[in-house]
Order: sequence, then structure tokens, then C-alpha cells
Amino acid sequence: MKKRRLGTSELYVSEIGLGCMSLGRDEKHARSLIDQALELGINFFDTADLYDQGLNEEFVGRALKSRRNDIILATKVGNRFEVGKDGWWWDPSKKYIKEEVKESLRRLGTDYIDLYQLHGGTIDDPIDETIEAFEELKQEGVIRYYGISSIRPNVIKEWLKRSNIVSIMMQYSLLDRRPEEWFSLIQEHNVSVIARGPLAQGLLTERPLEKASERVKNNGYLDYTFDELKEALHSIDSACPDRTRTETAIKYVLHQRVVASCIAGASKQEQLLENVQAAKAKDLLEEEYEALINATKQSLYTIHRD
Repeated sequence: MKKRRLGTSELYVSEIGLGCMSLGRDEKHARSLIDQALELGINFFDTADLYDQGLNEEFVGRALKSRRNDIILATKVGNRFEVGKDGWWWDPSKKYIKEEVKESLRRLGTDYIDLYQLHGGTIDDPIDETIEAFEELKQEGVIRYYGISSIRPNVIKEWLKRSNIVSIMMQYSLLDRRPEEWFSLIQEHNVSVIARGPLAQGLLTERPLEKASERVKNNGYLDYTFDELKEALHSIDSACPDRTRTETAIKYVLHQRVVASCIAGASKQEQLLENVQAAKAKDLLEEEYEALINATKQSLYTIHRD
């Protein structure tokens, strides 16, 4: 599988990464998905301390231990929780980050993290203090690089201006084109986008729209009504008639050079294989890309802008 450089870092990540949140609580099943991902050429694995209160990190760590030098391992911090208790709360403090990284290292069974990401963020955070924590962890050799996971423009702008992040994880798909407004700014800072949700909760797969959740049927998806979704999906299919919808969706996201990798969750091996095959397909023709632009909304973030 093709790899792309993450920002100005020395990390080259596969165009499809495995979003580990969907691995579930059955370790045997989780390991089978990770093993298949490796066989298919995926080298980028993204988890978080919050997922199943650390259990996900443990599964990922054990499954990848023998391949540690061959893979790029990413995890996240900031959502504080107590094992066995429901809920979590936001804590981007330097003290917490420097404590919690030790727990992630322990659960992952490694002595370094390739990409450590802030799992959210607000404009009211002590941003300089948080950056200081990540910079110290880099100097200590505990992490190689750091990034943020955020869709808030005001947060993104501050981190681009004040930090040495190499990546921003953002929800991005044909049905959620809001990040595109900020791609030129992100590129100016030599930072990469990690696209999560490229298949829009399965709406951009071969699954019939009639099988969508009741929530989608009643409320639509983002600023698409259910009827608008029907129309948009028909137009997307018409724009690329020789491609599967999964292929169209993933190649659209990868058409953006600022995007380093698509983090697609997969709970079944068939889904993982479809995602990888889609990434390996031929690139979009310019006329296909233009048709997809015209078939979908260029929405904008309306809050958290300043």
C-alpha cells in the first residue's frame, strides 16, 4: 500500500490506517483484524486511552508487540476517566498528560509512542501548557511526534500558530466537507490531516440507505435531510459509475494531498479488505472529482470559528 509522509515528520503512514475503536471487546477477534490489516499493508494504527477504558490499548499493544518496529502507533490523551466508572472529563493539563502517557505506554507494552494526540480541545484550554507537556515528552524520547484531534477551527488555528504539531485528525468525507475550508492554512504550516470517518458512518458504502439508522432516517446526516441524502448518494454514484461507492468515497478523501491517511474503522474483515482495495484503486480523474464536488454540499463550520 502507498504511504504518505505525516507533516514534516519521519513517519510515513499507509493511506488506510486502522481505527482501533471499532475492534470490540473480544481480544481474539481484535487480533484477527489487526493481523489482517498488517497482511494488507497497513502500518498505521490509531487508538486512545479512553477506548474501553484502556482495554483497547492493551489489545493493540499485545497484537503489535512483535511488529513494533514496522508500524506507526498512535494514541490519544485528554479525556480523563476512572476505570470501572461511567463517563469522563476533560483534562488537558501538563500534569495529567505526563502522568497518563505512562499508563498508555504500560498498556501498549512499548517504551515510545510514534504519534501522541490531544483527544479534543477548546479555545479555553491552557494551550501553551499542553504544548509544553508534549514538547517535554518529545525531549524525553517518550513520544516521537504529537498532533491534535479536533474539528474546531479556532483550536486548530491556535495549535498551528503556537505548536509543532505534525497532524490534525478531523472528521472528513464526501458528506462532511467542512474541513476543506482550512486545508490551505494547514498545508501552509506543513501539517497533515488524518481523515476519520471517510465513509460517513457507512452511508458511503454499498449498504442500502434503507438500512440506515432510525436517527438518520428521522434527522438526516449533518446538514443533509434524508431526502437530500438519497439525492446526493445517487449523484455520487452517477459521478463515478465504474467505481464502488466505498472506492469513490476513499479516493475522494485521498485526492486531497494534505490528507496523509484515512482512518477507517472496521469491525469485520470484509470491511477492512474493501477499504484497502478502495485505496489501491486508480486515482480520481479530474472530471470525476469535479462531478463529486457538484454532487455534494460545501458546508462550513458555523461555531468555534474565532
